[in-house]
Amino acid sequence: MDALFSSFSSYFFFFFLASSLSALAFDLGQSTRCVTIPNQMKVCQDVGYSEMRLPNFLGHSNLEAEVVPRSEDWRPLLQTGCHPQAQAFLCSLIAPVCLDTFIQPCRSLCVAVRDSCAPVLACQGHPWPQALDCDRLPAEEDMCLSPHAHFGQFAKDLPKAACQNCPAVEEAPAMKTVLDAFCQHDFAVTGRIRRRRILTGEPEFEVEGRVEFIRQGPLLPYDTRHLLQQWLLINLRCADAMVRPGRLQPYVLTGRLRPDGTVAVTRLFPWRKKDANIALATRKWKHHRC
Repeated sequence: MDALFSSFSSYFFFFFLASSLSALAFDLGQSTRCVTIPNQMKVCQDVGYSEMRLPNFLGHSNLEAEVVPRSEDWRPLLQTGCHPQAQAFLCSLIAPVCLDTFIQPCRSLCVAVRDSCAPVLACQGHPWPQALDCDRLPAEEDMCLSPHAHFGQFAKDLPKAACQNCPAVEEAPAMKTVLDAFCQHDFAVTGRIRRRRILTGEPEFEVEGRVEFIRQGPLLPYDTRHLLQQWLLINLRCADAMVRPGRLQPYVLTGRLRPDGTVAVTRLFPWRKKDANIALATRKWKHHRC
């Protein structure tokens, strides 16, 4: 457990190092310059502008040594999809648009992103950075980057991934155990999950290929693979404990839809070639009565 905690602490080390350089104490009177957002700065590509100011609102002035490498510190949070405007908010701080005046994020945008993304950080054992205290950002009546609502009700109604207690992992289950899990839960799917190690040594998890339905329940065919991917990213500690290193591994996952619209993965069965009971349960399910 200590080793796992150490691993995840190092995962967020640079994230909080970058955050601790207070963007909100930035001197708006200092001299700045405009530079092109480099291609290697992946987190701030496709933000709607191509030039940024240096120093940025985090106090970084060296593009190659500070801005680009530290921008990667935000990538794990953005990948969770915790808020649709998280990228706009973070990039307005690390790669502020180059205009005649400084444009900071509005307090309301900060609050919206914080309220959605702080629970993701909390899931991984970390608070919202104090350097991003929304109360210190300009109010709506000032010139600032405000939130814009262009996401329809349909998107709000889609099932969402959220932080949860880790599901039970059951090795070599009996056929009845698997059938009971199908009966007791809203959905059951099979998917292939790969555990990768990136250059920093921290694991990444990816759902590869198609996700097959055993019991579809409230899930949507075109959204389920993305939903499971987001679940792995948010529940990183669970994924680290559940998914073994090595080759691509098939899994059976069962779960429920919570009243708040989030999904909870409740049981996970690694599906290996020797697990004939899982294969038999999936075949019998079509004619099984709960």
